[in-house]
Amino acid sequence: MIGTDRQAFSQAATDRAELIEQLLAIGTALSSASDLEEILSLILTKSREITCSDAGSVYLIDPRLERPSLLFKVAQNFSKPTVSFQELAMPVTEKSLAGYVAMTGKTLNLPDAYSLPENAPYQLDRSFDQRIAYRTCSILVLPMQNQKGETIGVLQLINRKLAPDLVITVENASAITQPFSDWEERVVRSLASQAAISIERNHLQESIEHLFEGFVRASVQIIETRDPCTSGHSERVAELTVRLAQEVNSVATGALASIHFGDRQIQEIRYAALLHDFGKVGVPEAILAKAKKLYPLQLEVIKGRFALAQRTLEMDCVQAKYQHLLAHSNVLASAADHSEAPCTHCQAIAQLDTRLSAAIAQLNHYWSILLAANEPRIFAEEPLLHLKELTHYQYRDVDGQYRPLLTPEEVEQLMVHRGNLTELERQSIQSHVTHTYEFLKRIPWTQELQNVPMIAYGHHEKLDGSGYPRGLKETDIPIQSQIMAIADIYDALTAGDRPYKSGLPVARVLKILQQEAAHNKLNPELVELFEQRQVFAILERPLKN
Repeated sequence: MIGTDRQAFSQAATDRAELIEQLLAIGTALSSASDLEEILSLILTKSREITCSDAGSVYLIDPRLERPSLLFKVAQNFSKPTVSFQELAMPVTEKSLAGYVAMTGKTLNLPDAYSLPENAPYQLDRSFDQRIAYRTCSILVLPMQNQKGETIGVLQLINRKLAPDLVITVENASAITQPFSDWEERVVRSLASQAAISIERNHLQESIEHLFEGFVRASVQIIETRDPCTSGHSERVAELTVRLAQEVNSVATGALASIHFGDRQIQEIRYAALLHDFGKVGVPEAILAKAKKLYPLQLEVIKGRFALAQRTLEMDCVQAKYQHLLAHSNVLASAADHSEAPCTHCQAIAQLDTRLSAAIAQLNHYWSILLAANEPRIFAEEPLLHLKELTHYQYRDVDGQYRPLLTPEEVEQLMVHRGNLTELERQSIQSHVTHTYEFLKRIPWTQELQNVPMIAYGHHEKLDGSGYPRGLKETDIPIQSQIMAIADIYDALTAGDRPYKSGLPVARVLKILQQEAAHNKLNPELVELFEQRQVFAILERPLKN
């Protein structure tokens, strides 16, 4: 008898040790799980294993609606493995078992769900059993409560079996099931508390991600408000960058085969791409929206000078005529008696008109040269020579002072050979990369997103060190930045929304990317992958020569 008691005691101790090991393993698994569906499935599976339950389900309370609802999230049934369960929402009321537990925070441990106390406010919905030919007997329904004691979900276990491998039918359900013990109730309640903490942690993680997503979207909107000419550029670059990164994951040979980006890294790349131009908020808006070499207000001021110069020429001509007539009034009166003789004074007046016409024609020619020079394109030498002539032209101002028709600053802007920006303006534009980095590094990114600032910082660097702002070479440029550089250049060249240029055909841009790769500016393997996998096709721009 003593030996039997010792064996029973030893077996009980072993069972409890195994249970402790199970609970520790469950706690470890819950702490490492990050996906909500994974957490809920794990909670239900382990609860069923510990209690030898045939079936079970998990409900979560959705507080976002006007009236809180229970979301039927996960269901498992050993005896009915082929039955599919769909997520649905049900109102939180005391009429259902799960609703009663959610509202009161009390546990229900029912030996037979078909035989409830007469005064019970809740009922079992037998229609589900009837639909799948099942019989619910013993049932344990527990609240999942957070550290504040708030119920965030409900764990429901059905049919505690005599042995794990038994299959329940309508006929044998009563014979092979038993009520849940108080001890099992205590164990599962502890497990439900662990589950609630894991669920709350998951909700907190989702909230942080939604917060970051909202912040990123708001930041992109700010960028586009500052620079409406490039509206949509950040989203397009993000699409291209993410797609190219995903294509890198599928490469099995070559230099890219060893590179793989996880889901979190892809999200990190996406955020960096969306925010890569945020530093433009620190660049003067006039420079961002500059369409030609001169600003619109500058051109209006210069136009006013040309008009004043022409009016001065006309007034000088009129004044010269008047002075001539005044000086030769006697001679003209005498000449009137001999009208048949050639009028030398009339010829002098005509010469003044001719010189005025020539001067105005020259002024109009200079204006045409200026308008041509104002366009953002590479100039031939001849127009530039005419522009240099214009720099020497002076006109008389309203105060009688002679002033140049163009200021040195305006001449510098018009003499730009490529594009529409002066060196100082170009430096201001390029400073947006540093502004972006300085802004992004101040954000307390999560560990999974900590590289966002550095990825965005390198998107204008070139493999040969000719990029900006730091002049990094290939080994120092993050591969994510190299991917983004291709996406950024492609969209900038194909986009038709820039005020200073029209979009280039896709085929032409692909050739430019190939040339950049050949000159060790861009990563050749990434450029080849970009073209071969037609990553650019996600923007739906026609492939034309």
